[in-house]
Parts: sequence; C-alpha cells; structure tokens
Amino acid sequence: MKMIIAVVQDKDSNKLLNALVDHNFRATKLATTGGFLKSGNTTFMIGTEDIRVDKALQIIKDNCKAREQLVAPVSPMGGNADSYVPYPVEVEVGGATVFVLPIENFMQF
Repeated sequence: MKMIIAVVQDKDSNKLLNALVDHNFRATKLATTGGFLKSGNTTFMIGTEDIRVDKALQIIKDNCKAREQLVAPVSPMGGNADSYVPYPVEVEVGGATVFVLPIENFMQF
C-alpha cells in the first residue's frame, strides 16, 4: 500500500478531487499554505494499492497544470528600502509536488 501526498494549487483542487472520485480514489483534502509565495494551496492525501499508484499519478498530472503568475518581490531585510522599487516578477506556479510513501499498515475505525 502507498500514501500519495500531492500539493497542488487551489485553482486545480476541485478539478483534481472530482477526477479522483470519478476513478474511485479516496482522498483527504487539506487547506495548506506555500512557503515561497505565501499563497493558498491544497494538499491531498491518497491511500491506494501499489498497482493503482501510476493511475493516481496520471490523474494528478492531467489535472494540475503549471502557469505563469506575476508576484511582487519581498522588500530587502535589514537594508535601506527607500530606493527599493518592487517590480513584479513572473514565476511559474501550479503543477503538483507529489510524494509517494510506503504504508506499513492502514486501518479505518
């Protein structure tokens, strides 16, 4: 058995959840916050049999797309911010960060 932990952008979370349910995957959905952009994302915890891991990963890949987003850079720490002009920077966001972990035991009560 495996535990799939997938961190996805909020914009992709409902589409992903619907696709997982359509393919008979059970998932726990958690609201989380990313450390880099300090923006909301969603973390899914999916428990599945080893033989279904590739199908789950394909569903995640098909439903979580990377996109470009403009963000304002953080002002410099400890320096003189008077001459600092924060121009928006384009960064790639979205997609999914996925961890697949072995599970020794699974119980439901």
